Parts: sequence; structure tokens; C-alpha cells
Amino acid sequence: MVPIYGLQKTTLLDYSPHLASTIFFGQCNLRCPYCQNYELITPDSTLGTISPEEIFSHLRKRKHLLEGVCISGGEPTRYKGLPEFIRKIKELGYLVKLDTNGTNPSMLAELMDKHLIDYVAMDIKNSREQYGKTVGLPGMPLSAIEDSVSLLTNSDLSYEFRTTLVKEFHTEDDLLAIGEWLQGDSSYYLQNFRDSDTVHEKQLHSFTHEELLRFLQILLPYLPNTKIRGNF
Repeated sequence: MVPIYGLQKTTLLDYSPHLASTIFFGQCNLRCPYCQNYELITPDSTLGTISPEEIFSHLRKRKHLLEGVCISGGEPTRYKGLPEFIRKIKELGYLVKLDTNGTNPSMLAELMDKHLIDYVAMDIKNSREQYGKTVGLPGMPLSAIEDSVSLLTNSDLSYEFRTTLVKEFHTEDDLLAIGEWLQGDSSYYLQNFRDSDTVHEKQLHSFTHEELLRFLQILLPYLPNTKIRGNF
């Protein structure tokens, strides 16, 4: 069982425009150097775990206030019991958003087929050519990522793709390649890297406002629903 390492009891950001709680599952199969939640992803994390009973007690108490639950991580699709866990959340009347890196398309397909999720936010780490380097796993095969992209783009489910931009990993050519890869009507968000004490690799840098706007202009011909998210 993958442990639950965190619970944000109330958020307006993780599942906007819904007032939600966010549940953070531990462990991840990627090692992105710029990850904001690096303390969640390693098996030897020193963070304390939260029991499912505590999660459901919170959700039952707040069900007349909250609208949704965001399932995040780490990478939650590594948890084999995820469908049953989400089913219990849905029984309480909540909308459910899944944050995923897209590496487990079979789990994603199961959640979609069983109508257990209402929204998916899938990370697109970089262009195909730079993917392995960007996630800390050079030579990583992309078949699972591409299968997850195809599942979402060919479904009726609400979803978004998103990329966290880091100066050391992303170039204009990469953004052009992403646009050519994903081109269509998908919602796509650019998120600027934010440094913090929890980021594993130090000396990484964000982009300027002007650079982000340049990336936006590169992408709009391919992905007209591209937006910049957050402060920059």
C-alpha cells in the first residue's frame, strides 16, 4: 500500500473553481530534479503517514462545505487500491480530480471507465527528446506517456495538460516540439518553476515574464487553449 503523506484540508487552487481538499500519496516513479514535493516521493521519506480513516472522517465532516477532492502526490496511480479509495470518496458526493504524471495508462483507463474521476491534470514534462533527462531517468521509454495522452484526448472527460518550466531544462525548441506533439483543443497550462526548500536540486531558475509570453506565442498556433498559470 502506498502511504498517504499529506492532507490539505481546504484549497481554492488545486481544483479551481471548486473548494476542495487535496490528498497527497507518497512515492513516485520519476525523479524530476525540480519537484516541489520531493519529500513525498522516496520510499524512505521521514514524513508521517495519515490513515484512510482519518481522511474519510475529515471528508464526512466537511461534505456540506467542500465540493471536490484532489488526488495528488507523489504519483497516486501507483496505488493499486486507488479505484476503491476514490469510489468511497464519490459515495460521499464529491467531485474528484486526479493529478498524474501519465506513466500508468492502465490505471487511468480503469478510473475513466468506472467514472471515478471528473477531471485529470496530466504533467507533460518536456518534449519527447528531452523527457528522460527532465524526469531524471535518461532513456525512459515514452509509450506509457503517449498512451495516457491518447486516452485523454480521445475521451469526453474534462482534463488539462501542464508543464512546469525550468530554465535549465526547457527551450523554445522544446515548447515548439510540445506544441506539435499535443496540437489540438486540449487545455494546456504553463507553470513557472518556483524554488523552495523542498526542491531537491539547487540552483535551478524560473523564466521571466517576457520569456513566458514568448513561449505562449510559440504554442498558441498549435494549442489555442494555452494559458500561463500563477504569478510570474
